[in-house]
Amino acid sequence: MNNITGNPAFALELNELTVRYGPGCPSCGESPESLDRNRCPVCGSVWAVRGVSLRAREGETLGIVGESGSGKSTLMRALHLDEAPTSGAYFLDGGEENLFGVSPRRRRYIRDSLLGMVYQNPYLGLRMFFSSGANVAEKLIAAGSRNVRGMTERAEYLFRYMEIPFSRVKEPPRNFSGGMQQRVQIAKAVANNPPVLLLDEVTTGLDLSVQARVLDLIKRVQREFGVTMIVVSHDLAVVRLLADRTAVMRDGVIIEQGLTDRILEDPRHVYTQTLVNSML
Repeated sequence: MNNITGNPAFALELNELTVRYGPGCPSCGESPESLDRNRCPVCGSVWAVRGVSLRAREGETLGIVGESGSGKSTLMRALHLDEAPTSGAYFLDGGEENLFGVSPRRRRYIRDSLLGMVYQNPYLGLRMFFSSGANVAEKLIAAGSRNVRGMTERAEYLFRYMEIPFSRVKEPPRNFSGGMQQRVQIAKAVANNPPVLLLDEVTTGLDLSVQARVLDLIKRVQREFGVTMIVVSHDLAVVRLLADRTAVMRDGVIIEQGLTDRILEDPRHVYTQTLVNSML
């Protein structure tokens, strides 16, 4: 891991993240141009993410777009500290602690208190056979809360904020529609007021009307909670609505990034132009 320290101007900073599956070899390690897209034809290693650097200011929303297999989900797992990187450095709130090098105990604290994660598949983010209220309480307990009354009041506030009837707090998420499951996920993710919220394809598979409600809720959460958000989507319309800046990924690398309006209205890279044209 490198020892570059964080920049205090940024809420989130990622420097030269690489995630490789496989042993690597001189052919792919020293000559990335030899890769067949992101796979080494010599040793078979897959470079899922390669030298990715990102920065997001406090309260900013950064969009990540790209086709399936571009490395977006691996990047998000690394940001949530669920994926051990091959190399790189990761800082929050301008700190000097490289989060990729922390102990397992410290990693759990960071995930429970400083990061919120909303998955495309609610089954990854929720315990479907626990009550919805217990799902929110689980996040609060993980961060050290032990006051039952306080946790109940927090769950009630969040359920009403997310437009979930509090009368359903004892029902398990498996009883809910896909859109409501996502709202429970968001409630759980922001339960401890984390400074950074990670959203991975959260509207994929939802009906258009449900998508619109979930996206409206996400915009409200960002605006009123002041959270920094990283939003991954293959849907450029979602990124246009949510993101201040956008990075485009292909084969594990970022090929273009900038203000969202500029990326979508004047794309420079041929691949980005193809993505934008496919949306028209």
